[in-house]
Amino acid sequence: MIRATLILLPALALAGCAGEGPAPRTRMPAPYVPVPTAAPAGLDRVIGRPAGALIGLFGQPAADVREGSARKLQFGNATCVLDAYLYPKGAGEPLVTYVDARRTDGSPVDRASCVLALQVGRGGAR
Repeated sequence: MIRATLILLPALALAGCAGEGPAPRTRMPAPYVPVPTAAPAGLDRVIGRPAGALIGLFGQPAADVREGSARKLQFGNATCVLDAYLYPKGAGEPLVTYVDARRTDGSPVDRASCVLALQVGRGGAR
């Protein structure tokens, strides 16, 4: 009996360790990133607008590039350059879905500030 206990005791001790090991990693959920539903202040004059509205706001574009159904209009003055990207939605007229802005030397500039600078250059800021 003692002999059986001496044989079983180490086996039982090892069996208790079998479940231990590195703890399983739990996946953290991805951080919540809010998606804006409206254009930021200043950009609301550009985002969602057709080409005619931009031409009325800034004058004739310095560049008008078409590729398939997409279109890029580029406006600029001594302060900044604004690229407006227009894409059709369904069968409707292409609308501005994204704008990019930079200073004339290529350095970054706030897009809404560039919209305002282009309007001031035309005497149209309100």
